[in-house]
Amino acid sequence: MQIKIYEPTKRNNNIFSLVREMFKDLFSSLGLAKRLFIRDKKAEYRQSVFGVLWAFITPLTNALVWIFLSASGAVSIPGTGIPYPLFVFIGTMLWSIFTESVGMPLQQTTASKSLISKINFPKEAILIAGFYKTMFNTGIKIAILIIALLFFKISLGLSIIGFFLGIVFLVIFGIAVGLFITPIGLLYTDVGRGIPMILSFLMYLTPVVYKETKIKGLQAFIDLNPLTPIINTLRNFATTGGFDNPTYLLIIVISTFVIGLIGWIFYRVSIPIIVERM
Repeated sequence: MQIKIYEPTKRNNNIFSLVREMFKDLFSSLGLAKRLFIRDKKAEYRQSVFGVLWAFITPLTNALVWIFLSASGAVSIPGTGIPYPLFVFIGTMLWSIFTESVGMPLQQTTASKSLISKINFPKEAILIAGFYKTMFNTGIKIAILIIALLFFKISLGLSIIGFFLGIVFLVIFGIAVGLFITPIGLLYTDVGRGIPMILSFLMYLTPVVYKETKIKGLQAFIDLNPLTPIINTLRNFATTGGFDNPTYLLIIVISTFVIGLIGWIFYRVSIPIIVERM
């Protein structure tokens, strides 16, 4: 059994050494992350009646609200290209995956705060366990989505492979955003309470329940929203196929991995200090 002795030494400011250690700890913590994921899932559903059904109840209820508004004539949303119930269900499902991914690093780290303060282990295990949890919930939502596609007689072509890969990227995109929020959220609980409110407002600036708006200024902002081509492309892959604004989408993909690495470094350096001071 390997024994580590921790001594007060000068902090290593070499960014390349830090990144190398980060990836080393990432791969070495896979086994621990798996055990944390199994433990958390058992605890989550131990006293739950609906269990895993909660993974898609929220997007389903949000979709039903907009389906009712559209059917009643209170809201007219034309030009979706596919049946509106399917359009809004896919959109709200994708949005729920994104919001869960954004909040995951903060929720996981907050829940593991006592563990971090007592045991020295790679903090990446917490994030990987959260990634497993998010993908587990996402898999349930995708299974329900496939049933919905078959119900509306949408043929599943090769583009569905792009949809699965895009879902993984959407989760990574959300986690990259969440990594910057987590250290601040640990210091100020207002951040964790404010995230759902901000994301609820942001949903209406993203083509989740509608395709486009006639207000030019608002539409220009929506087009610049990095979530717009991601949501539209994933919806296209699930139904008709095809990229939405591929050039901008490529820029977003590259930027996500760069920003994600920076956020990971920020998380890695700040979390031990914040937990110690708290």
